[in-house]
Amino acid sequence: MYNILNFTLEELQDWMKENKESAFRAKQVFSWIYKDVWNFDDMKNIPGTLKEKLKESFIIDIPKIVEVYESNVDDTKKLLLSMQDNNLIECVLMKYKHGNSICVSTQVGCRMGCKFCASTIGGRIRDLSSGEILAQIMVAQRYLGERISNVVLMGSGEPLDNFDNVIKFLKLVNAEYGLNIGQRHITLSTCGIVPKIIELADLKNKLNDENSKVISRGEIIKSYIPYVQEELEKGSNVHMLASPLHSLLQGQTGSRKYKQLLSSANVKKDTLIQILNVILETMPQDILWN
Repeated sequence: MYNILNFTLEELQDWMKENKESAFRAKQVFSWIYKDVWNFDDMKNIPGTLKEKLKESFIIDIPKIVEVYESNVDDTKKLLLSMQDNNLIECVLMKYKHGNSICVSTQVGCRMGCKFCASTIGGRIRDLSSGEILAQIMVAQRYLGERISNVVLMGSGEPLDNFDNVIKFLKLVNAEYGLNIGQRHITLSTCGIVPKIIELADLKNKLNDENSKVISRGEIIKSYIPYVQEELEKGSNVHMLASPLHSLLQGQTGSRKYKQLLSSANVKKDTLIQILNVILETMPQDILWN
């Protein structure tokens, strides 16, 4: 059995064709699901024979709300959700003047080990699928009775440690046939998995609609250099500061000599400062900032 929420419209259309059904039925099915109809039998314009095929192949995997915790100071609510396999996750609803926001989980547990975060105590149990991340918004919208227009990936789990599922979720949640939440209204929080940050930046043209923005690699470098300069003045560990910059320069034209210097475990403060200045002054602007 497949979770139908993991499917894009194109994937469900392909399934329809493979099962000798009209491709347009896929959009009809999703239209019902995203109107909170989560039982195939209740989809009134879907033929009975197709309903039976859908029930044989798919589940609509919506988590159950186990408990709701309400804030004493505002309208914030935390929902404790039970998944199909009885694992528990949380999402948080926040009400603002500009609309409703939700903080969603991307994993059951987490393996990043951040000292301040309770979700890492038991380690990572498993990743959430794209549909399971999406379903948190759907169940929260039904509970709230209002549209959710802003999403923060900052619940249990490290989003970039579940990269492929998170990327597919971003496409699903943005789809016009679905929840249609614009990517400028989505914030992804990470503890800092640099190679995956770079991969996400390099995917910007595939993820964006024309009004959206995903930060480019050059912009990451641009914002990281002042941070390095500030941390060096504080006496921070030079190698720890140099390592992410080395990763950011990976594959960038004209950066080979800088990467060789940065990769040294014994890179010195003065060397790192010199490299930063050279990068800012000599690397072609179209390479550095695009």
